[in-house]
Amino acid sequence: MIKNKDDLSQVREAAKNQMDAYDCRILVCSGTGCIATGSAKIYEEFKELTKNTPGVVLDFAPHDEGEHSHVGVKKTGCQGFCELGPLVRIQKGGEVIQYVKVQREDCKEIFEQTILGGEVVERLLYTKKDVHYRHPEDIPFMAKQTRIVLENCGRVDAESLDEYIAAGGFRALEKSMFEMTRDQVIDEVDRSGLRGRGGGGFPCGRKWKQVARQKETTRYVVCNGDEGDPGAFMDGSVMEGDPFKLIEGMMIAAYAVQSSDGYIYVRAEYPMSVARLRHAIGQMEERGLLGDNILGTDFSFRLHINRGAGAFVCGEGSALTASIEGNRGMPRVKPPRTVEKGLWEKPTVLNNVETYANVPKIILQGADWYRTIGTEGSPGTKTFSLTGSIENTGLIEVPMGSTLREIIFDIGGGLKNGAEFKAVQIGGPSGGCLTEKHLDEPLDFDSVKKFNAIVGSGGMVVMDTNTCMVEVARFFMSFTQRESCGKCVPCREGTKRMLEILEKIVAGKGEMEDLDRLEELANMIRSMALCGLGKSAPLPVISTLNTFRDEYVEHIRDKKCRAKVCQAMRRFVINPEYCKGCGKCAKNCPAGAITGVRKECYHINPELCIKCSACKDNCAFDAIYIEE
Repeated sequence: MIKNKDDLSQVREAAKNQMDAYDCRILVCSGTGCIATGSAKIYEEFKELTKNTPGVVLDFAPHDEGEHSHVGVKKTGCQGFCELGPLVRIQKGGEVIQYVKVQREDCKEIFEQTILGGEVVERLLYTKKDVHYRHPEDIPFMAKQTRIVLENCGRVDAESLDEYIAAGGFRALEKSMFEMTRDQVIDEVDRSGLRGRGGGGFPCGRKWKQVARQKETTRYVVCNGDEGDPGAFMDGSVMEGDPFKLIEGMMIAAYAVQSSDGYIYVRAEYPMSVARLRHAIGQMEERGLLGDNILGTDFSFRLHINRGAGAFVCGEGSALTASIEGNRGMPRVKPPRTVEKGLWEKPTVLNNVETYANVPKIILQGADWYRTIGTEGSPGTKTFSLTGSIENTGLIEVPMGSTLREIIFDIGGGLKNGAEFKAVQIGGPSGGCLTEKHLDEPLDFDSVKKFNAIVGSGGMVVMDTNTCMVEVARFFMSFTQRESCGKCVPCREGTKRMLEILEKIVAGKGEMEDLDRLEELANMIRSMALCGLGKSAPLPVISTLNTFRDEYVEHIRDKKCRAKVCQAMRRFVINPEYCKGCGKCAKNCPAGAITGVRKECYHINPELCIKCSACKDNCAFDAIYIEE
């Protein structure tokens, strides 16, 4: 049991000594992405190899005697380079070696050559333009990042309380409770300029102050881990990879506003996040770091986990608290705001995962240090999930104010197969598209608003010239319309009408007047929807209309999709120079639209063609193409 700060110091020293005593640590990425590609089997294989090798001891035996090599096999959080998983790091003799695309059959070679022999398996290193990168910090993807929230991911055992403590965990909580008053804690967070990382960007310290000054003494601390944006996985990675840091941030908030109960709201699609959080909470309760009289003080705090049912609208504060209470997740009219009447009508601090994970470092190193990172109006770093048509997909953390060019081309490695950059969707379905002219604009909460976009929670989908921007707008509008809670008419009916118009346009039945209708509906929804999610729902349509209006016009006037994505506008043609007259296309056509005589060129009747692409997919001679 950790009964006071002296006990905590002893545990920290013992845990650090044990970590330092390892001759080698095998750090297997156990984030969702790597587990999906087989890292769980790799973890078990390394454990078996360690157990069955003479002279090698797995971890530390209670009465270990004799000369042995102590090897630790650990599950880490997301190491970031998701596309190249499974990822394995070997920490030996002060050096860390990064292996990528590791398979179970590679484990023995790594064990014998690197762990026992001290040699590097070169074929498993990250390689770019014939350059082999041995260490993770040398890889351009990692070298250009600034990791605060993700600092421990890939470095410590995600499931070990002791390893978190050894890495400096709970020093910030200790400082808050024994060296600062509650008001000083709130003031430090406020002076840091930390803004909510869930998308709204509201100043975190101001929110804490508003809760602390309420007359009602029953208060709650709530974490929004719902993260429903398509393509976003930042908060999930933090909950999986460093759950103790999130919990420490929540505990500091609870101490500051005098709350004794906290809730973490996690979407049901994140089972591993839920499992890791439960495991972390269980360890802390068992050791006395959660519960009554924490570290021998009068501060008591309990944490509860609530699983959401996958409703996107529950990312909105009042809908989230309604869901925790057991009601249907629907936003309410404000005021009163959550800081006044939140969970069970009590004052509530509500921040997202990344926001809380910033707090421990701010308390330890101070507001002035934090303000040296990022921009004046948006200090600190921001995590992003890089997906889409980009060379290096994965999880990154960069200073606020970094440019799209730095993120996409320096860190992301540019577009796949040398494709031409077209746009990036930032902020998820509530965000907007930024294009080549925005590549050198700073990314922070205030700057992107000028371009009808938001930073949002940090999802970033990169698109090349093979992307149809009208279809992109239709896709995101389909998502937001489907996820609308239906409480207010502007969102419920307005998004439905917008989706109908967009579907009409991609089906080749659009009219020029539809563009005016889209803009009119978008402005109405932005000004009249009940909650922030409804107000931002039209942003993908507004930004694509402003930047790619010519594509909308082509769809309507010319019945043409330049990216050849919209099925209704594709026209399949058989090239007589390549057609061998085999008849395979006709056999596979479900509509009977292809006719011809064997050994002569076949023909496609455009009136009968249903644009299914079965003919093109089955042509062995590449004789069928989509007409420009």
